[in-house]
Amino acid sequence: MTRNGILCAGNWIIDHVKVLDAWPHQDGLATITEQSDGNGGCPYNVAKDLARLHPGLPLYASGLLGDDADGRAIIADCQEHGIDSARLQLTAEAPTSYTDVMTDRSTGRRTFFHQRGTNALLGAEHIRLDDCPARLFVMGYFGLLDTLDAVGPDGSNGHAKVFARASELGMLTCADLVSTPCDFPAIVGPSLPHLDLLVLNEWEAAELTGIPNGDNGEVDIAALQNQARMLLGRGVRRAVAIHFREGAVIVTASGETHLQGSVKFSSERIRGAAGAGDAFFAGLLYGLHEGWSWSDCARLAVCTATASLEAPTCSDAVRPWRECLALGDEFSFETL
Repeated sequence: MTRNGILCAGNWIIDHVKVLDAWPHQDGLATITEQSDGNGGCPYNVAKDLARLHPGLPLYASGLLGDDADGRAIIADCQEHGIDSARLQLTAEAPTSYTDVMTDRSTGRRTFFHQRGTNALLGAEHIRLDDCPARLFVMGYFGLLDTLDAVGPDGSNGHAKVFARASELGMLTCADLVSTPCDFPAIVGPSLPHLDLLVLNEWEAAELTGIPNGDNGEVDIAALQNQARMLLGRGVRRAVAIHFREGAVIVTASGETHLQGSVKFSSERIRGAAGAGDAFFAGLLYGLHEGWSWSDCARLAVCTATASLEAPTCSDAVRPWRECLALGDEFSFETL
């Protein structure tokens, strides 16, 4: 089989996004100045971002949705964006997962209130791999997929089994983390030897490795590199990418290290940070799929994340990849 395209599986979520005039104190009141519904969750965000980065790129969706209006809306949205929805299954056992995303207009920071819904029921049997011609397989998030997260007596779990099968079929396997309190070593650890690319932020990297970051909230680049090397030592086969506000560090299995500063973007153009991490992931995946160098992948990743900031929803501001890269040329990059 000549493989092409990207299969995205895991958390499919409807985001109910509300922009607040300010974040309220406990028992206080905030005014909602804008509201909208949008895509949420790793596979949904990444697939839509990729569809915007490169219209026509073969994209495939896999997951479990509720047999309800939100579930049918996700399928219709995928079809509208050219994403193959044949592997999205419906069930009446739970509602489609949703998240209330509260964005502080003054800072762009967001807070999430999440209903796991059908995502908690997603098992390895729901993810169809054998008949998919995709080159890359993407799944997330660890820690929010209860059935796949569950660790068995053998120390493994559903995530590891799915990634192992995708690897056997010849796909490049890629995973992203989310900043949720959980036992990262137990839940993520079994999958590391079955991953070609692992993407995470600095908090998640510290939780997974036990290596602390810098003091007083400052990012310690050396610590990030050590975290990435540890994860490569635990089995990740190609690269570990750690992203943070100021940029990203990519360390490869061949020993290369790539530092990429974030775009010096105008704060006046920021409408919300929801989905920025997934936009970073999408940019990285696109470059990997197209065979780019890791440095070029990293540059597109930070530029795609920057583009996503211009809308309160996760993907509405993402644009074709050349236009994303142009943001870096226009505003320049931070120096790490």
